Amino acid sequence: MTVKVREIAQKNIKTNNFETKLEVLEPKKEPKESIFITSRLHLYYGETHALKGIDLNIEKNAVTAIIGPSGCGKSTFLKTLNRMVELVPNVRTTGTIFFNGQSIFDPSVKVEQLRTQVGMVFQKANPFPKSIYENVAYGPKIHGIRNKKLLDEIVEKSLRDAYLWDEVKDRLHDHAFQLSGGQQQRLCIARTLAIEPEVILMDEPTSALDPKSTLKVEELIQSLKEKYTIIIVTHNMQQAHRISDQTAFFLDGEVVEFDDTEVIFNHPKDSRTFDYVNGRFG
Repeated sequence: MTVKVREIAQKNIKTNNFETKLEVLEPKKEPKESIFITSRLHLYYGETHALKGIDLNIEKNAVTAIIGPSGCGKSTFLKTLNRMVELVPNVRTTGTIFFNGQSIFDPSVKVEQLRTQVGMVFQKANPFPKSIYENVAYGPKIHGIRNKKLLDEIVEKSLRDAYLWDEVKDRLHDHAFQLSGGQQQRLCIARTLAIEPEVILMDEPTSALDPKSTLKVEELIQSLKEKYTIIIVTHNMQQAHRISDQTAFFLDGEVVEFDDTEVIFNHPKDSRTFDYVNGRFG
């Protein structure tokens, strides 16, 4: 007779007055390649210590959610990954962020190239005051592409990848501001995809959207991870649980816990994580 181990796992079996509890040894998860590794990262706004010793390994071609209450350092951390935080006066960092094995603070790293490889989608949709077509073509043109046929192909592919092509293919020369809020956000994602980044940073990209538009963006994020690494800051616990593979819980500038999303939401190791994901504070 064949016995299925999983069917008897966690059941108590009594034999000769002894009680035995069978344990199932789960196979170890194969480690994935890390695209970002932060090591002892500290960041200061003047005298304010905003990030405190951040150590994270962010997996390639996965969705990583950053959660935590307002002011805990989530967005600051996100903007360190492509050095956009340096646009803020009096910012100072210590420690290292490795991107594909190289420190992003190395003098040989060009910030413009880094921000091409690590794109950013903001909380509020910010299309350029141009046509839908010109919004998407803007980045490729900046990078020297002038061939109209090639630009057309890039625009169509980017809009398709952003789940927007079917909605705008007959109005590419309309002003971007004529789109709905959800469409504008997907247009901004298409604009980011047009420059072919490796990573897309998203800072609460659905916080201003209605549930239907939010669902479209979430579906888009799930499809994009096949080609890109997604790192998303979100206040929406259900969203983090739905779309991410790993989750980092930030509190007061520190990482309290970082693990697979199912562990963070169902079996957190720190009581503060449990309290936060269950809505007891924040």
